[in-house]
Amino acid sequence: MKKVHACLAAALVAVAGAAAADPSYPNQPIKLMVPWPAGGGVDTTARMISEPLAQKLGQPIVIDNRGGAGGNIGTELAARVKADGYNLLMGSISPNAVNIHLYSKLGFDPVKDFAPIVYVSAVPNILVVPGNSPFKSVKDVIDAAKANPGKLNYGSGGVGSSQHLAAVQFMSAAKIDIVHVPYKGTAPAEADLAAGHISLMLDTTTCLPFIASGRMRALAVASKKRNPALPDVPTFDEAGLPGIYASSWYGLMAPAGTPRPVIDKLNAQANEVLQSADLKRRMAEFGAEIGGGTPEDFGQFIVSEIKRYESIVKASGAKLD
Repeated sequence: MKKVHACLAAALVAVAGAAAADPSYPNQPIKLMVPWPAGGGVDTTARMISEPLAQKLGQPIVIDNRGGAGGNIGTELAARVKADGYNLLMGSISPNAVNIHLYSKLGFDPVKDFAPIVYVSAVPNILVVPGNSPFKSVKDVIDAAKANPGKLNYGSGGVGSSQHLAAVQFMSAAKIDIVHVPYKGTAPAEADLAAGHISLMLDTTTCLPFIASGRMRALAVASKKRNPALPDVPTFDEAGLPGIYASSWYGLMAPAGTPRPVIDKLNAQANEVLQSADLKRRMAEFGAEIGGGTPEDFGQFIVSEIKRYESIVKASGAKLD
């Protein structure tokens, strides 16, 4: 991990030493790359933060969805665009912490190719089943999986996604075998789950509207405390399967070399937005924990996540070329 820390330090030095930003920044629309399809957790969070941030900055923020390859396609594009403050990335756990261990070769370096701006939020994974599923508890799922090994299946936003790795933790703890059905993003996986085409999912909180409408049923939350958005749903600890903690995180980033004054302005404005009562309310409804802090805080967090997921990905046995 010394190499990763060195890359982070070099990236921060490069940002700090970049040419001063135009004092009129921003004076044109900003593009925010979202390397996942519309409707998923990354996209939803990007839209929640971009709307009030655009008002603060006085310029529109245009969302550019470029899904595919576990977030790699859009993330690589974001690494190659002009580092002028008008091209940003909605970073997330898969491309910015997991995929370096999952893929034999990436078209970007998750640390040295990006300048962290601010940690935005994190949401826990939730065990959900179709609304008409016979499963009413975690025990029901485990019992069915043990009685019929390999017969149940679960969806995810792709190999190595937060849903996939959370399910791996669930299967390991419960000592069960469930077939993985990876999708190209969270939204299509949710659609198939709600329609009953797959058995279950360790989803992010984008499933909350499905739960509210009765199209999905939540059985457990992968966090140490119950989620305020789902006060009646037990944690895995409470459900008798302790130690399953999994969440997806999101944060604003820019291409490495983006002028430090731009990074600082975006960080300051984003922190103000994150502390606003309206966004706190919306994030709470989404089941998210609010972030914030300095670019250095976010950069160090990314490095720690890269280190943490090395062993988790190895345990999953997943590998992509």
